Amino acid sequence: MTFDEYVLARGPALVRFARLLTGDEHRAEDLVQDVLATAYVRWRRVGAVDRPDLYVRRMLVNAHHSWRRRLMNREVSVDTVRETPSVRDAAAETDERDAMWRLVTRLSPRQRTVIVLRYYEDYDDATIAELLQCSQGTVRTQAKRALDRLQTLTGRGETADVRRS
Repeated sequence: MTFDEYVLARGPALVRFARLLTGDEHRAEDLVQDVLATAYVRWRRVGAVDRPDLYVRRMLVNAHHSWRRRLMNREVSVDTVRETPSVRDAAAETDERDAMWRLVTRLSPRQRTVIVLRYYEDYDDATIAELLQCSQGTVRTQAKRALDRLQTLTGRGETADVRRS
């Protein structure tokens, strides 16, 4: 598969994945662009691996975590964003999904990454562990801690249903 074929086939999915990781559409597009620029230079090696999509997704995760660690990054997150009024009423399900996503964005970067990979990208623990270069036990621990945190944030006794988000 050539680089152009890969980007045409997987580009939108990579942007969606990056948007879920970052919580910001514009930052996600920048992140994917940076990672694809790096992948292009190394495409002989990247394209030769068994699963190039996992390799590129790992590059996205690393780039996202590196961006968050940079000292020069001084953006301040806010709990609520002033929304522009829409022409139509949003359904209760959409409101619930948005509320859940706002809670997911409050998780630590590692926990959010595990939740995104598990519930939004539908990867199993083995694939997530390979992608994050950790053990499956670490993946399960991070997922449990993330779900516990979401449960605390929602104030519910039952586990929050992240999959519907």
